Amino acid sequence: MKPWRRAETDRIHSCRIFDLDRIRFVPPEGGEGRWYYVIDAPDWINVIPITDEGEVLMVRQFRFGVAQPTLEIPGGMCDGDEDPAVAAARELLEETGYRAGTVEEIGWVHPNPPIQNNRCYTYLARELEFDGSADPDPDEQFELVKVPLVDVPPMLVDGTITHALVLAAFQMFDVRRSQFELPNGS
Repeated sequence: MKPWRRAETDRIHSCRIFDLDRIRFVPPEGGEGRWYYVIDAPDWINVIPITDEGEVLMVRQFRFGVAQPTLEIPGGMCDGDEDPAVAAARELLEETGYRAGTVEEIGWVHPNPPIQNNRCYTYLARELEFDGSADPDPDEQFELVKVPLVDVPPMLVDGTITHALVLAAFQMFDVRRSQFELPNGS
């Protein structure tokens, strides 16, 4: 399949976490093309932090889009050209107060390719040490929740965990699980 050609771009709106662009794409066979809206966002990261006891450090936080708390793994945006692995370690510390001895990439997904141009990377964090310096942004509040890794799959099915990118992160982890040394019983 030949790609469509990007012919023209107008920045419609800019805010702290994304820009909204109106882009005219022309099909490979030519013609005038059509206008599409694209959310120009920085890359995102998710972190699956697993303790030596086989627990996943999760965070419960209020999400404005659904106007209720959700149970998630630590995650956030890459700042500027920040390497996603560096962002993963930073977000883990900011949201949980834990530092990771190792941070390994599990994989990445396009969060919503019809309207977004970014990636969401998922990392496995291990050798965790509590630093006590959790430092959320002013509009964030977190409740740290430790969940045994063996209890996560039912939570993905029963609606306890609803964030689509968290579900994708655990799916990628499950596919690659044999590549990681995990605590016994995990």
